This record gives sequence, structure tokens and C-alpha cells, in this order.
Amino acid sequence: MSVFGVLSDRARGHVVTTLLIAMVAMLFTAFSYGRMARAYPSAGSAFTYVGQEINPAAGYVTGWSMVMDYMLNPMICIIWISQQAHVFAPGVSYWAWAIFFGIVFTGLNIQGVKTSARVNTGLAIAMGVVIAIFFVAAARYVFGNPHDGVAFFTRPFYDPQSWDTKAVLAATSIAVLSYIGFDGISTLSEEAENPRRNILLATVLTCLVIGILSAVEVYAAQLIWPASEPFPNTDTAFTYVAGRAWKPLFAVVGFTLLVANFGSGMGAQLGAARLLYGMGRSKALPEKFFGAVDPKRRVPRNNVVFVGLIALAGALLVSYGIFSYGLGAEMLNFGALIAFMGVNLAAFFRYHVRESRQSPILPLLVTAVVIAL
Repeated sequence: MSVFGVLSDRARGHVVTTLLIAMVAMLFTAFSYGRMARAYPSAGSAFTYVGQEINPAAGYVTGWSMVMDYMLNPMICIIWISQQAHVFAPGVSYWAWAIFFGIVFTGLNIQGVKTSARVNTGLAIAMGVVIAIFFVAAARYVFGNPHDGVAFFTRPFYDPQSWDTKAVLAATSIAVLSYIGFDGISTLSEEAENPRRNILLATVLTCLVIGILSAVEVYAAQLIWPASEPFPNTDTAFTYVAGRAWKPLFAVVGFTLLVANFGSGMGAQLGAARLLYGMGRSKALPEKFFGAVDPKRRVPRNNVVFVGLIALAGALLVSYGIFSYGLGAEMLNFGALIAFMGVNLAAFFRYHVRESRQSPILPLLVTAVVIAL
């Protein structure tokens, strides 16, 4: 988990708690995405939902916040992967790795959703195997070393000696980064079978699985590496945790995080391309370029290449000190929360104002939580 070290420092060791709080808000947001996909089973996602239900201008702002979000995601993924690959193979320059991964991302996404899905399935299987090995190693380490009983196992959730409500809530806004990407499912409404049902299920289940799996991972990590001990490097903290559980896992987990960022970057690039396609088709952007789609693979090829070039350009700026992984992550979080807020409000307007189906308290509460984050 790439942000484990940062979260542990900010939340004073209560990483599990921050992830679970964020998961509640994100689950309701995922449900809003799914419900809006039922009403608008077309590409465009947040841009379409907010523009149709609230105001075209609001949809335009939301759409561009999502475009920024999806462009930043592959960008920071290329940055992180290229830096990590340079550590593994220092003989190859960062520039060469960045260009290589930028071309691979774009090339695979141009091949279509099925190709991207097969690649991501393979990556998911590989990561699943490594995570399973980590859990076994973590269990052996925890139960093979002395601890102070029940308090040891509850401390990652709540430690009265280090608990700080403000710190936990502040860290929760960063924990949202773990969930960013589930909303990209809604941009594939035109390519999914039975999108009115499957988009809702896929979005909510993806968010739920991410939350539970991430919480279990960091819970095991905090048992292995107590919050009172500083990390040698907060950006790569999880690899040090894995190495303490079992030395060979240090390199394996580092490679697995590289693979995870690879899959995330690919998905984000395709999501951005689909979002630009929705904006182009509605003439918010030049339709001839952004509204075009490959007739054979049904992929907005122009947009995939466009997003790939932007991501690569941003990644190369790191070499000049103009851009950084940390700055990109902060901007990514900001753009995502704007879109989440917009979709929750769009769901509120459609189902609680126009159709008056249910009480408006819940969607408004979720929107308030997202604003607070």
C-alpha cells in the first residue's frame, strides 16, 4: 500500500480507522454513481450526471475536475513506477523508464477494454498471491513474538495514548486516495452488459473489496510495525513492514506495488479517455477529435493518445523539479472529492427533489462528509 507510511504518521498509527471511515463515505458515493448510471447508461460519468441533473456549467466544472483527476492518476503512476524501476535497474535512466511505461499504457489501452481487462486480471492474480504470502508471513511473525495481549490487537483501531481525533480525520482525507478509481467503472457504461444493473454492482463491490482488503492489510502491517517506531522511508514504508515479516518479501512487495500502480495507471488512462469522449460527444469539447471512436475496438483512440501524452509530459517534468509525486497526489485527491461531491448532489436532485422517492437526509449528509474531507 503506497500511502501506508504517510497515513501512519498523520493518523498516529490509526490507519485502519481512517480507511474504514473513508470507506463509509466512499460506499455511499459508489452507490450514488451506480444509481446515476442506471439513469444515464452512457459514457461521461460525473460530467453527464451533474450536467443533466444540476446545471450544464456545473457539469462542465465537474467534468474537468474528473479529467484532471484521471490525467493525474496515470501521471503519478508513471512517476512512481519509473522511480521504482530505476531503483531496481539503476543502469536505465528515469527518463527511459517514464517513456517506456507511457508507451505501454497507451498501447495496451488502444487495444480495447478486453485487452486492458485481461492485463488487469493477470496483475490482480499476481498481487493476490503476494498478499496471501504476506498474510501468512505476518501471522507467523505476530504469533511468533511476545505481545501484551488483547490491547496489542486493538491498538491499530484505537490507542488511547496516541489517539487524536483531528489527526485521524485529517488523515482520512488522504485515505480516500486508496479508493480513487472505482468511479472509473461508470465511464464504461456503453461497453458493459446490462449497465443499469452491472455498473451499480461493480462500483459498490469494488469499493467494498478495496476497503476491506486495504484495512486487513494495514491492520497486519501495524501489528508488525507499531506506530511508535519511525519508518526509514515513509513513501516505501509497506515494503519495510513486509521485510520485517519475512526478508524476501521486501523486494517482492516492492515489485508488487509497482505492478499495482501499473494497473491503476492503465485504468485511469482509459477512464480519462472515456470521460473526454463523453464531453466531446456533448460538444463541451471539439466533437470531431474528442467524440471520435475506433469503429473496430470501440475505444476513443484519439483521447487515449492525448491522455497518454499529457501523463508522460507531467512525468518528465519531475526531472526538472517542476512537478512531484506528492504534489500530484494532493491535486488528485482534490479533483476526486469535487467529483464525488457533484455526483452525490446529482443523485440527491434526481431521486429526492425531482422524483421525491426518499428522505434527502442521507445524500445530503454524505455530501457534507465529502466536503469536510
